[in-house]
Amino acid sequence: MTPSPASPRPASPRAAAAPSAAYAPNTAFRQLRGDRSPGEFAAAVRRAAREIGEHVSCDARYIGRLESGEIRCPNYAYQRVFHHMFPGLGSAELGFAPRRTVRGRRRSTEPGPSDPTYEESDVLRRAFMTGGTVALASTLVPAQGGRDRGRTGRRAGSAEVRAVHEAVRQIRLADDRHGADGLYADAGDTLRGAYRLLDESSHGPAVAAGLASGAGELAISVGWLAHDSGRLTEARSYYAEALATARVAGDAALEAHAFCNTAFLARDAGRPREAVRAAEAAQLLARFAGSPRLLSLLALREAGGRAGLGDRRGCELALARAHSLFAAGPREADPAWMTFFGEAELSGLAAQAWSALGAHSRAADAAREAVRLQDPHFTRNIALYEAELALNLAASGRLDEAEAARSRALSLLGHVRSSRIRAMLTA
Repeated sequence: MTPSPASPRPASPRAAAAPSAAYAPNTAFRQLRGDRSPGEFAAAVRRAAREIGEHVSCDARYIGRLESGEIRCPNYAYQRVFHHMFPGLGSAELGFAPRRTVRGRRRSTEPGPSDPTYEESDVLRRAFMTGGTVALASTLVPAQGGRDRGRTGRRAGSAEVRAVHEAVRQIRLADDRHGADGLYADAGDTLRGAYRLLDESSHGPAVAAGLASGAGELAISVGWLAHDSGRLTEARSYYAEALATARVAGDAALEAHAFCNTAFLARDAGRPREAVRAAEAAQLLARFAGSPRLLSLLALREAGGRAGLGDRRGCELALARAHSLFAAGPREADPAWMTFFGEAELSGLAAQAWSALGAHSRAADAAREAVRLQDPHFTRNIALYEAELALNLAASGRLDEAEAARSRALSLLGHVRSSRIRAMLTA
């Protein structure tokens, strides 16, 4: 059973991210971002990369690592993109350190794998050079055998924390492009490795907090993969695990995220009253987080539940609140996991709410707007919005337009494996 949303705690100002080290902030790079949120700037980086034929997996967390100084010198692909975005600025003017000082063989005057300013941890290099989430899972799982079975004796540190959070990032990026069906099993292996690190390795309080937030975010990510691939019971279990992890760790930001996804799942599973309760609990947790965009998304989760209850007035009020909060703009406090939430998702979730209320023409208009606004990076979401558009056009009697939207969605399913979207198109 999903833990009760009763009596949530106020949101902690601590972000759900790895503990910070003694990095020197890259103030030059931060100034170049200007008023854009990390998520908006990451989208601009991806667009610039496409303009010059590069492929980078940039998100808000990566921008945060650059600005904090954790990454002192990005790889060659990112450097080419940044020089394209800011012509005339050299690496030093972008705030980056000379490559020779962060890469290559370790010398007495250069940082090495044990130095917190080293560009990438040895854990991440070994994992991702040999095959993505599967390799990362084997790297995370502590070795067992002989007399030490059941206790690892391994000490986890900042490298392991970064590895867990990087796994979350890689899974989300792959899901955005390809959908959940092909990722679910491997991601589950990664999650089990993360929990074994948390439960069986020795570590200090700061590392424990970082591992707990990372493992909880991984549980949410794996739950979402289960949700999108039609495994609703398994998704419910993963979200409950994330909630339990958040409460044990006292991580209100993680708890709000888990309730957000629980609300979405409950709506899709035909439990609208539970969806409303979970969304309300998440809003209580997030009310002091300083992120209007987060509260906007949670209001949309509430609207979806109220639409399922047939509460048109309550749904309309929640939608109005969501639009008003979204208009307040991005903030530094916006969670890193919300990079998917822009104008397109706002319209897409509104379309789903109007559809549940039977307002199919209004839902079709919102779905069409979602397709128009969506960043091409989010292939799965474009397929989802096209499917939503097709369903509502068909329900409105506009069959030719519905078939065209359905064909567009089907063409995207060559790249996206999502049982949820395919079920919509089958309908």
